[in-house]
Amino acid sequence: MDILQTTDLNSPIYQASLKIRQEVFIQEQNVAPEIEVDDLENQCTYYVGYVQNQPVVTTRVHHEEPNTWHLQRVATQATARHQGYASQLLSAIEAEARQQNVQTITLNAQDQAQNFYLQLGYEVMGPQFLDAGIKHHQMIKNL
Repeated sequence: MDILQTTDLNSPIYQASLKIRQEVFIQEQNVAPEIEVDDLENQCTYYVGYVQNQPVVTTRVHHEEPNTWHLQRVATQATARHQGYASQLLSAIEAEARQQNVQTITLNAQDQAQNFYLQLGYEVMGPQFLDAGIKHHQMIKNL
């Protein structure tokens, strides 16, 4: 899998990320479009994993603090799930974070995806909460 990244909202990489997010969050999970595309769009780095030149997985990173990255909008196209693409993407991001001396990665995981993140070494922090009507828990991984 090839992984590309951008901060440019006019980039084809961002557009590919947005397309996957729209398919997963808006169409599959019925998240309102105005919630899915938010005011942090221009403050994040977008990552897209490509298989045979087709975008299949995405996430964005918000640099909340100098030593902390916050993953958001992790999404895999329905036809590409359970093939390890999201794991590969997160591993690559974690490697980049280590190179930049980032100490912590956080994310707000949908409860239905919590076991996936636990297997990657993330730990649950705090109580359950609702985001866009979907149950979540904050998770953290120290690098």
